[in-house]
Amino acid sequence: MRIALLISFLLLSGLVSAQSITIKGRVSDGQGAPIPFATVYLKNSTVGTSANSEGEYALKLTTGKKEIIFRAVGYKLLEKSLELSTNLNLNITLESEIYQLKDVVVKAGGEDPAYAIIRKAIKERKKHLKENDAYTAEVYIKGLQKLLKAPKKFLGRDIDKLAKQAGLDSNRTGIVYLSESQSKLSYKAPEYKEEMLSSKVSGSNRAFSFNRASDMNINFYENLQSLGDLSNRPFISPIADNALFYYDYKLLGSSFENGQEINKIQLIPKRGYDPAFKGYIYIIENSWRIYSLDVLMTKESNIKILDSLKISQQYYTVNKNKWMPASVKYEFTGGLLGFRFGGYFIALYSNYNLNPNFKEKEFKEVLKITKEVNQKDTSYWAQVRPVPLTVDEEKDYQKKDSLARKRESKPYLDSLDSVNNKFKWKSFLLMGGYNPRNRFKNEFYSFNSLLGSFSYNTVEGFVMNYEAGYRKKIDTLNNRYLGVSGKLRYGFSNKLFNASMKANIPVLTSATLALGLGSDVVDLNNRGSVKPLYNSISSLFYERNLSKFYQKRFVNASLSGRIIGGLRGQVYSEWANKKWLPNTSSYTIIDKDNRDFTSNNPFMPLADVPLFPAYQSLKIGLGLSYNFSNKYVSYPSGRYYNQTLYPTLALNYTKGMKGVFASDVDYDLIELSLSKNDVKTGFYGSFNFYIGAGKFINNRAVFYPDLKHFRGNQIRVFEETGNTFMFLDYYTHSTSNQYIEGHFEHNFSGFFTNKIPLIRKLRLKELIGVNYLTTSTLQNYHELFVGLQYLNIKAYVGKSFIGNRESQSGLRLAIGL
Repeated sequence: MRIALLISFLLLSGLVSAQSITIKGRVSDGQGAPIPFATVYLKNSTVGTSANSEGEYALKLTTGKKEIIFRAVGYKLLEKSLELSTNLNLNITLESEIYQLKDVVVKAGGEDPAYAIIRKAIKERKKHLKENDAYTAEVYIKGLQKLLKAPKKFLGRDIDKLAKQAGLDSNRTGIVYLSESQSKLSYKAPEYKEEMLSSKVSGSNRAFSFNRASDMNINFYENLQSLGDLSNRPFISPIADNALFYYDYKLLGSSFENGQEINKIQLIPKRGYDPAFKGYIYIIENSWRIYSLDVLMTKESNIKILDSLKISQQYYTVNKNKWMPASVKYEFTGGLLGFRFGGYFIALYSNYNLNPNFKEKEFKEVLKITKEVNQKDTSYWAQVRPVPLTVDEEKDYQKKDSLARKRESKPYLDSLDSVNNKFKWKSFLLMGGYNPRNRFKNEFYSFNSLLGSFSYNTVEGFVMNYEAGYRKKIDTLNNRYLGVSGKLRYGFSNKLFNASMKANIPVLTSATLALGLGSDVVDLNNRGSVKPLYNSISSLFYERNLSKFYQKRFVNASLSGRIIGGLRGQVYSEWANKKWLPNTSSYTIIDKDNRDFTSNNPFMPLADVPLFPAYQSLKIGLGLSYNFSNKYVSYPSGRYYNQTLYPTLALNYTKGMKGVFASDVDYDLIELSLSKNDVKTGFYGSFNFYIGAGKFINNRAVFYPDLKHFRGNQIRVFEETGNTFMFLDYYTHSTSNQYIEGHFEHNFSGFFTNKIPLIRKLRLKELIGVNYLTTSTLQNYHELFVGLQYLNIKAYVGKSFIGNRESQSGLRLAIGL
């Protein structure tokens, strides 16, 4: 017992002697102006912090003699030797760095000395990339976004009112997003794992920070720097293997810091439109490492959304031979439709462990966020926050935290709902419908507009297809809803009334039970033909009734969800009574003299001969898909598996059950597919592909609605929904035998159009691809096409072939949702 007490006393004494103190102050330049985000750290350690946007810093240390480094890009490094025994206020002034050129003779037309340095850095690139193949670090991230300008009204909405609700000032400006997070980042080449330890979001007591340490990672030792949706193309690192093709370099001089010579080199893109950085890179002499970077991207280099994005990154020594990122900062400005915004994200790395002991399979969980992460109080953040808040940030937290509590109260939510729930005849009749809600109870209703519920087809004439629904959030943590909807359909020409309802019910942890019951008029092609609006326009104005229909009375059920890992499954069953319908209307607004409506039988367009007899069908099915993913992220709402480099494999089996519940069908269909979207090809864009094959291993009794159908197209403007043919007939090539289907499209992401003046400003993407289908009756049908994409609109020029014979050609516009 005495030994235990002695050990406790010694430990306590050690803690007391190593008590924590704080150094704080302001970092400014020679004119007294603050130096935003200057780096402050303990020499020969990874203990450090950053100043905030106003140059204010705070660093927690233990007592004793310390060597403190103050550093900022463009300024001389300052080292302070301090004997610390109590809290200390210490303001620092950094002098502008003077980079002196070496005594190098450059002949007229000769090469700048920077090129020799860059070539050596390129030669050492792979070595520096691979030398730190495993580590852990603590990462603090702060993100701030401000609205700098906004119109008073936008699309009929009162922006003044919305700005007030969001806590902005009377000019509709201010902080719209402020968040901090702390994470533990683990790395074992080439994989990352992140565990978020704490998160704070201004104005929300429940939300989790968008800050991700993995998103802040940028490694200029990699050849290509992917910017996600900000650029169609990855950017080229200044020391990439092919960097000399994209950059000109200029040596501005060198300076000495801690006995090391640092070369400052200006980066000049050879062509303004290339995905290359402007700015400066600092290279250490002899080791040819990156010391820091300060680079910029602008609209000239064809980034999207933003006007400019500035990236600053600093490295420091973790031990004698290991250099690791100390900080990375993204600063941005942009504007859209009268709105102007700007902000920054900064990440600070500390407490590196370069010899971690990782467990087997540790990197399967890529990201972990628990529900306790956002429940840390103000006192906790005051202790752990390495970057002091500015006055504006403190006010934003105080104001918006108060607003958040108010927004969650029943009186406040009821007041919002009372405004939203007012019935508006114009919206209900024309467009928008009526969508009342009770946000406190998490209940939401929807009633379609009357005009949006009307369409026209030659089978039913003018049709009212009215739908209403109800949703209730029954699992707040997992964001899962119970949904019920009903639909009434009436054809004014054939006097046929149909009614149906469906429900989606969350069950188990990640599964959904779907139920359906009623009767409906549906497309003969279960993959769909054209939207009711398109078919109405085509019929009324061009006398082309593209869609064909039949009536179905049904009851069905399905259960779907994740089984384990990346394996998902679905079981389903449906009993239905199916009846072919004839045309009953020939009304058209514009009567074409040389054209008549076709019958509702696509194989006999001139006569309304029944395509199939009325019959009953009971089918059951099983579907499995596997994306080969063993990587997942864990949120409080559940586990979600990431996409992988491998395609998704899917297997489906459908059985027609003859004789059960008077079912007339008897067939077995098995299908297999392989698909993958957004397969990156580096600087040359990305591609999508789908390959599917299937066979009726039994087709003793198969009626037309149960055939294998394909997604065809026969109009110039169509809605692209995946695996769509451009020229294929909607109905005449369905099969009850076997098929092979393939779709491939490559998107060059502006590789060619970015080289054309003026055109490059449109940020067009070049497309090329092929569609393929072969069945027992349609041999080697294929389509070849090229096109351009602007936003979500694609313009194609294509041709279709049956074997070696050209079939159709033309222009197609695809609108993606």
